[in-house]
Amino acid sequence: MQLRNLAIIAHVDHGKTTMVDELLKQSGAVRSNQQVEERAMDSGDLEKERGITILAKCTSVDWNDVRMNIVDTPGHADFGGEVERILSMVDGVVLLVDAAEGPMPQTKFVTMKALALGLKPILVVNKVDKPDARPDWVVDQVFDLFVALDATEEQLEFPILYASAKQGWAAADLEAERTSMNPLFERIVEHVLPPEADADGPFRMLATTLESDPYLGRILTGRIFSGKVKMGETVKGLAADGTLLEQVRLTKLLAFRGLKREPIEVAEAGDIIAVAGLQKATVADTICALSVKEPLEGRPISPPTMAMTVAVNDGPLAGRNGGDKLTGRMIGDRLKREAESNVAIRVTESADKDAFEVAGRGELQLGVLIEQMRREGFELTIGPPRVLYTQDENGKRLEPMEEVQVDVDEEFSGVVVEKLGQRKAEMTDMRPSGGGKTRISFTMPSRGLIGYQSEFLADTRGTGILSRLFTGYAPYKGQIPQRGAGVMISSEQGKAVTYALFNLEDRGPIFINSGDDVYPGLIIGEHNKGQDLEVNPLKSKQLTNFRASGKDEAVKLTTPRKMTLEDAIAYIQEDELVEVTPNVIRLRKAILDPHERKRHQRQRAADEASVA
Repeated sequence: MQLRNLAIIAHVDHGKTTMVDELLKQSGAVRSNQQVEERAMDSGDLEKERGITILAKCTSVDWNDVRMNIVDTPGHADFGGEVERILSMVDGVVLLVDAAEGPMPQTKFVTMKALALGLKPILVVNKVDKPDARPDWVVDQVFDLFVALDATEEQLEFPILYASAKQGWAAADLEAERTSMNPLFERIVEHVLPPEADADGPFRMLATTLESDPYLGRILTGRIFSGKVKMGETVKGLAADGTLLEQVRLTKLLAFRGLKREPIEVAEAGDIIAVAGLQKATVADTICALSVKEPLEGRPISPPTMAMTVAVNDGPLAGRNGGDKLTGRMIGDRLKREAESNVAIRVTESADKDAFEVAGRGELQLGVLIEQMRREGFELTIGPPRVLYTQDENGKRLEPMEEVQVDVDEEFSGVVVEKLGQRKAEMTDMRPSGGGKTRISFTMPSRGLIGYQSEFLADTRGTGILSRLFTGYAPYKGQIPQRGAGVMISSEQGKAVTYALFNLEDRGPIFINSGDDVYPGLIIGEHNKGQDLEVNPLKSKQLTNFRASGKDEAVKLTTPRKMTLEDAIAYIQEDELVEVTPNVIRLRKAILDPHERKRHQRQRAADEASVA
């Protein structure tokens, strides 16, 4: 069997996973009558719900006498740590671009990494069957993008295919016959080079992903750069600096065959495989024969740009909402396991041992981690996200910057420019993108985007598309206005009463339902005015022995404003926390006692005044 190793690059929702589904079916890797879930590669519950790829996954298709190892890469820059590692396993990339939207910032992020590694791209313009498709414009935009990313002459001579992954066809031009994916298979065989590997050298493999299996334990996936390995062979793990980590016997050797990982006896140079049996070796380490002395070079990973504090749930309702993992030790063990398998996440323990600082690439990545933990039965509290600053050689503060691209209807462009301007964004480009839409590009601080996504969707009536890409560090841009409104804080413990909530609705939107448990320090709603307000949500109507002249009207409450986990994390301010449990997400003050909270605020104001 000839080998081809390739990755598929695409922005979120451009059809990447649907394309892989179709390749699996048409290559025979999946039987025509086999029950396969739609978007088979998005196997996680969160991936299915959100329609995004979070973890890179490998699959394999056999077409004629060629085996193609295909890697489905995440399309979101928050999961960039996954992308950088995965690209070291492949020899070519298929760039999938929506025929209406064209290349987006996340496409640019992954493509930039691929071109820098010298990988040759194949362009597939997907969804050309859509009524608003403009494939010629998309091809021009991709060419301009490649030039801007310093692509070589050879990389600029990329083959172009037009496709509809949903309808199951690809074609070399728009007039060609539209029957199957065969033109794409042919281009991959012609254009992607066979893996460069030393078949006769000692066994060496670079671990690129790590996962846990209930039966096999730790499983490391990577590409064999030289030699071959047999099931049961003794190998060693080398760290990036050459330190010997362990020397063990392989308990399982697995290869990707369609959607499954199948046990094999021998794996040869160039193939992408998974091995079990190693206890210490992790991502970016080298697994090799005992005779090897030098490790393979791993890819440098861009540093985290955002962090949040994760701590135990110390509220009065801890343990009452379906959670069975409550202790700091359990939370710490889970976070350390995540940091081991995901090199883009960094976990450090705080001084009081019950809190951890989790640093990652962005709000989405951190939010996905917390959501996974919530579903596993953890209860915890989350502090507001904050960006990680650095310093230049003169000691001046630098902050992470983002390139932001928005596609909005022309009528909403004014409010978007105004709102982002308040968040220290500088507009770099503004042009009509067809269909009554305007594409606007900005450069702005990462912290300016915290909490903006929901506001952006509200301002654009849900029609706007916002994409972001971390570009580096720049001098600190100054203060950014925070949430203008205060909050309503419960002063009592018990169950909220309809009568009390009805009377509080004039003060601002309510976050809870009648009958919900409340306690002192819990945030039950937003206060329209700037300051926080202590309220009693347990106050009921006073009953008298006098009858009213007419029957009391039944009280009807406005539907409360329910927040998702990401909304809640973005909403809270420095002195507030999100209480995350399997069944309920609540907002609360970090200090629950009102007297202690006021004392702390006075002390902080005095400290700020003395510094000024």
